[in-house]
Amino acid sequence: MAMMELNVKHTSELAPIELVEIFEARTSVFVVEQNCAYQEVDRTDFDALHVRVIENHQLVAYARIYLSQDGVHFGRVLVVSDERGNGLGRTLIEGVLEAIQERFPGQPVHIQAQSYLTSFYASFGFEAVSDEYLEDGIPHIDMVKM
Repeated sequence: MAMMELNVKHTSELAPIELVEIFEARTSVFVVEQNCAYQEVDRTDFDALHVRVIENHQLVAYARIYLSQDGVHFGRVLVVSDERGNGLGRTLIEGVLEAIQERFPGQPVHIQAQSYLTSFYASFGFEAVSDEYLEDGIPHIDMVKM
């Protein structure tokens, strides 16, 4: 039976190997797989919460939470390619929303969702608040959960 763990740590709490595993997974999905040349690791990473789903000591899903003036944001949502279709996305978002509720109760939660995932995020109570736009050549919609 697979051992699965949901883990939330601030950047300052991560061991170097954990941070490298996160950056490796993010770069693999968002730069290589999606063929987008952009600054994937950025200054937001200095003061962020990193939500990881770890199975058998391997990172299988990830998201980053951070604060800004208009509320709480999360992004960089990924499930590693060979684990997709196993419900890990739902497990991850449930964990992200739980972490946000614990640490930032009552704050609106903002996301920039890839358009094809609009109904997935709507199932968690997110509502579209923008028209579709291209970000790095990929259609997105801004969504908020109050």
